[in-house]
Amino acid sequence: MKALSSRQQLFDGLAIGASFICLIHCLALPLLIMLLPALAAYMVVPDSFHVWALVFAAPVSLLALSAGYRRHRGANPLLIALPGLALMAIGALAAPSQWMETALTVPGVLLLAIGHALNWHKLRLAGQIRS
Repeated sequence: MKALSSRQQLFDGLAIGASFICLIHCLALPLLIMLLPALAAYMVVPDSFHVWALVFAAPVSLLALSAGYRRHRGANPLLIALPGLALMAIGALAAPSQWMETALTVPGVLLLAIGHALNWHKLRLAGQIRS
């Protein structure tokens, strides 16, 4: 059981960390570029970055959340995280503008991180993860 618990903890930890990295990227990078126009020439982020971030986030999140659900049977983490993942997907794949992409992605990332944190908390309450 320890291997499953540490794997679950790893996946939830990766997902939470990736969510916050995405949040920092979404909020800090545009602010930095706006405040320091000279950096814009050096900090080129390809358009495919958000798609690749989604390609990483979706399977890691779905694996962690589904494994957590099988152990604690609490639906709340899924009910919070899946709409967040959907917002991220819409932002990365269908947003008509950069502003709209950020407006969809930021709340999506926050919901996803909250869902993973709740998943982690429920697993700890269920005794599936050691502190």
